[in-house]
Amino acid sequence: MLRACIFVLAMAATMPALALDLNETGRYDLNRPASLDYDPTFCGLWIANEGPDAVLVTLQGDELRRVSSDLFRIKAISLEGDHLLVGDGFGKLQRLTKNGETLGPPFALAGGFADTEGIAISANGDIVTVEDDPERLSWFSPTGELKAQINTMELSPPLSEAQGIAIDPRTGHLLIVDDWEGSNSLYEFSADGELLAQASLLEYGNDPEGIAIRPGSDQLFIAFDGGAQIVTFDYTPTLPPGSAPLPPGADCMMF
Repeated sequence: MLRACIFVLAMAATMPALALDLNETGRYDLNRPASLDYDPTFCGLWIANEGPDAVLVTLQGDELRRVSSDLFRIKAISLEGDHLLVGDGFGKLQRLTKNGETLGPPFALAGGFADTEGIAISANGDIVTVEDDPERLSWFSPTGELKAQINTMELSPPLSEAQGIAIDPRTGHLLIVDDWEGSNSLYEFSADGELLAQASLLEYGNDPEGIAIRPGSDQLFIAFDGGAQIVTFDYTPTLPPGSAPLPPGADCMMF
């Protein structure tokens, strides 16, 4: 038995790590998709396009519903439990029901002005944001108090124009897109902000703005402003050597 255990451990130690990998599976046209999140209840995508409304569309791009807020525009959007959290791009957020009813007034994130480009919710309920002016990755409490922050220009390679962010609920990894003015690529971070991988997106499109993950099917959606398209990918995250493939996560509840 001991020899068998040693053999299994040795095999795991020699197995290569699973690395960030993307395989395009499709694309469709959609004008100015600035921020995305996947909604398993509707099997669709919530999309903010820097206008007064956010829309819910099917995975093929057909509109299902439209919501607005008290913010002058909606630039970033994320699911937060059974409701929505939207941002105006200038550090103010507001919570909405999926029918568009407000759940409280807009509130400001601590730390002063920030060009908030993307928001996501961590497993413990923190609001995780990316900003490109100044260039930061930040963690806030649900009420907006600053808990942690990383200067993304100090990374190697630097992340200068972060736009969209998604969190894989199976690993806690942060997936962040850097737009055309930066590296036009996808960055993968651990839950606490350690840079794990970077993948160029140049062969798929230019100026990535938003990203969402459908963990039940290992599927990523990346919105490209250049060409006004959403591209879908089969996706493999970075995992330690010897790790088994991740089990499915939340998927379409309608089917």
